[in-house]
Amino acid sequence: MSQPPQPGEPDGQAPGPQPGQPYPQQPYQQQGWYGAPQQPPPSSNKTALWVGLGVLGLVVVVAVVAITGFVAPGFFLSDSKGDSPVASSSSSAPTSSSQDTATQSPVNLPSARTELPKRTTPLADPTDCAYPVDTSGPVPKKVNPPAAGPTPASGTVALTVKTTAGDIGLRLDRGLAPCTVANFFSLAQQGYYDGTSCHRLGVSGLQMLQCGDPEGTGMGGPGYTIPDEVFSGLKYGRGILAMAKKQAPDSGGSQFFMVFGEAELPPEYTVFGSISDAGLQTLDKVARGGVDAEKGSGDGTGPPRIEVRFQSFAVG
Repeated sequence: MSQPPQPGEPDGQAPGPQPGQPYPQQPYQQQGWYGAPQQPPPSSNKTALWVGLGVLGLVVVVAVVAITGFVAPGFFLSDSKGDSPVASSSSSAPTSSSQDTATQSPVNLPSARTELPKRTTPLADPTDCAYPVDTSGPVPKKVNPPAAGPTPASGTVALTVKTTAGDIGLRLDRGLAPCTVANFFSLAQQGYYDGTSCHRLGVSGLQMLQCGDPEGTGMGGPGYTIPDEVFSGLKYGRGILAMAKKQAPDSGGSQFFMVFGEAELPPEYTVFGSISDAGLQTLDKVARGGVDAEKGSGDGTGPPRIEVRFQSFAVG
């Protein structure tokens, strides 16, 4: 499975709090609660007459009690939304809108960015890149690999990702990972990410959002692999953009993760850029929305409750 791990684990995949749903009380009228009185047998003596009058009186009393009960205040909950106890209790229940959901789960997020790492020794410019075929997993969406061979290893590329949760600005750094940048930019240009949703959110310990699998399971890839472009001194934290991978070296493809908080990871995941301030605000909102506990796998991560679906990529 292609994904960033929990601390100390190279691989992993979800619980967030579910809002309580008050069970509304529904009044009902039990049919036949008061049965029709039995008719007394015919009799010519006074005893029968008094019995008949007694039964009639009982019927009158029962009818009065029933009528009083039905109209007495509070016996049934009012249908009016203005004064019904049911209506008032329902109005306090949390809603499913993104704005309200985002305030339900307080998450401790650092305010300071993690400095983008730098190579002590620059790469050759250009650098040769190769993208061999990957036969180890599903290919849910066909795409062409970037051109192999000499690839620029200097300069940056700015992209703006439009998502259903808000815009996320990215700056790709060729000096850090030229092959990874070429691959990511190629996938974006081909529309590979358009319409896909981020499938894995972590809000505690590993605070990141993982995206890039058209299948949405964490198992899919583009049908080829990219080389690891790691070096000593790599650190992961707020504002860092990095590639996901399997346990094997050089096993990345299309999946990546955006770190908005803490991420104590070994230096095995290629860092290839950074996230804009506005993009971090979008990610913070998603983080506060929490993890979908029902769809999580038990490692503390899972699909975000606020969906992040990619709509388009734009240069700049």
